Amino acid sequence: MSLQTISVDDRFQTAYTYVLDAPMGEQFAAEFTPAYTPPEMLRMGVFEGKYINDCIGEFPAEWFAEAKLSDHADASLNYFGVKSRQPLAIWREKGWIYGPDPRGWFQWYCRYYLGRRLLQTDAIQIKRWRAFARHAGQIRANCDPGDIFCRPRQRQGLLQWAHDALI
Repeated sequence: MSLQTISVDDRFQTAYTYVLDAPMGEQFAAEFTPAYTPPEMLRMGVFEGKYINDCIGEFPAEWFAEAKLSDHADASLNYFGVKSRQPLAIWREKGWIYGPDPRGWFQWYCRYYLGRRLLQTDAIQIKRWRAFARHAGQIRANCDPGDIFCRPRQRQGLLQWAHDALI
């Protein structure tokens, strides 16, 4: 595989480059088994349609062919139709932004899925992803099987972290 370099120049990052070390969608860490790909998540409806709008050119155009996007945050675009995110400013304030991904976990996941590998950053983000699975346990404990609209905020959160939200 010849290595491809991606150059980023958007509202949040300028003159940032990274190398794709793995084929797209392959060679994930063994403990990282997301239920959804980034294009599936965008198609289903995540982050109120407003998460990575200014950096679409960084990713394959087909990811956005059926994506639910908006110029403004619109909770009705989310799969479960509810607001289920905190502003990026809160993520920064709480220290939840790691490595070279100023938009947080989903931006990391998009870049990881694309093939970028950064050992330390990847380990942190995968650990965070695994910890988020606790919400699935709360849904199993508190919702009737098949009632996918029980606990919609938690389910939307699971979807936004690439966990199975339709459990």
